[in-house]
Amino acid sequence: MGLFDEIVSSALKGALGQAEQSVLPGLLSQLLANTNLGSVGGLLQQLQQGGLGGQVASWLGNGANHAISPDQLRSALGNEQLQQMAQSAGLPIDKLLAMLSQQLPQTVDQMSPNGTLQEADQSEDAASDSAAGGDLADQAGLGDIRRN
Repeated sequence: MGLFDEIVSSALKGALGQAEQSVLPGLLSQLLANTNLGSVGGLLQQLQQGGLGGQVASWLGNGANHAISPDQLRSALGNEQLQQMAQSAGLPIDKLLAMLSQQLPQTVDQMSPNGTLQEADQSEDAASDSAAGGDLADQAGLGDIRRN
């Protein structure tokens, strides 16, 4: 591969990564709307009650985002919440936990530019979800990893 091809490939990967990041808040909101948590705010409250207040505060604040592990998420959310979220996403629980641990800090940070969580209107999300059809994993292009 030539230098030009490498530059174009890198630029495309960067653009795709930014596009994925921009849709994550909406996908997360849609996923949580179908659970007892109801919203990203509900998720953050559950994490805080589960002993992860330091991580949540770092995501909402201006400093570095603290990491969160799949095991920490599993412990804080509990089996019932995880089953609801996995069913809504159309993913196995372990895949969902891995994805959340990787994406949640940046996604919440992106949703709280001024230190306050800004969520989209859930009725708009539900309408766009039903119009798009399929489960969230398919809408996010993740349907092919569902059975792995």
